[in-house]
Amino acid sequence: MPGIARVAVVGTGSWGTTLAVMLARNGQDTVLLCRSEAEARRLETDGENRRFRPGLSFPAGLHVDSHPDRLREAEVVVLAVPAASVPANAALVRPHLASTATVVSATKGIEPETGALVSDLLVAAGMAPAQVCALSGPNFSAEIAAGLPAATVIAGPDRERVRAAQALFMSDNFRVYASDDLAGVQLGGALKNVVAIACGISDGLGSGQNAKAALMTRALAEITRLGVACGARAMTFLGLAGIGDLIATCESDLSRNRRLGLAIAQGRGLEEALAGIDGVVEGVGTARAARVLARRHGVEMPIAEQLCAVLFEGKDPARSLLDLMRRPPKQEFPESG
Repeated sequence: MPGIARVAVVGTGSWGTTLAVMLARNGQDTVLLCRSEAEARRLETDGENRRFRPGLSFPAGLHVDSHPDRLREAEVVVLAVPAASVPANAALVRPHLASTATVVSATKGIEPETGALVSDLLVAAGMAPAQVCALSGPNFSAEIAAGLPAATVIAGPDRERVRAAQALFMSDNFRVYASDDLAGVQLGGALKNVVAIACGISDGLGSGQNAKAALMTRALAEITRLGVACGARAMTFLGLAGIGDLIATCESDLSRNRRLGLAIAQGRGLEEALAGIDGVVEGVGTARAARVLARRHGVEMPIAEQLCAVLFEGKDPARSLLDLMRRPPKQEFPESG
């Protein structure tokens, strides 16, 4: 058996696998925690994750295991699971978590019904607020797995924990910035998926580049308003977890959220469109969460409202676009007078 693991990664999807390989390449003794012993044996035998990240070989410093007690050895636990499975995974992790360990959420989502952030869910599971950090940015796992350059941000309330996590992830191909705006980094990373669905719809309707640029810009204004109302700082949304991730996700064919929007614009219903996409499309649940949070805080989010009408109420996408264009005239920056 391998020695003491400094880092444990929970989540064997494409992102969790990529992060585990990257950390091991950085010289960290890393465990990738599998859902079952059979999965662990398969990954160990193959020396790669053929289902989610074929061709990405496991380096010598990466070990696979299925026993949660391996978490007791970890100084840092990275949670890279779909937002919907965060509560179950938090319940799995918590009993085995060292009191001194740092938990880094690499999940970009919000609880749809309550609007709870991943950090809220982790604290509700019994983790100390100071233990929790979040990693977010324009980070397509396929490009990072290929060794292409990328940047991200890690946020948390404990500066020393953030700096320690920053050092673990930093490499020649992965530049990591630090932040203390935990809410803002999580909201930016989650809400841009909502915008990417809307941009996919716009592209699918043939609305043009002017329309998409306007959509992205005004959606960023919506995200920032909501973020500030939730306690985040406006400047965070001009950073990597905000506009950086927004640009990447709204423009790239690697984005599952954008591809969902394209399918919706082609006339497919939500369930049919989701069935045609391999992997979790976090923006669907986050769209519900955005509406919950906007109404709770009295924040105007017309783009998110129209997208929810398309996704969940069967509204025609072209009609939603027209309704956005017909809104009453506004001052772009109301505070400017």
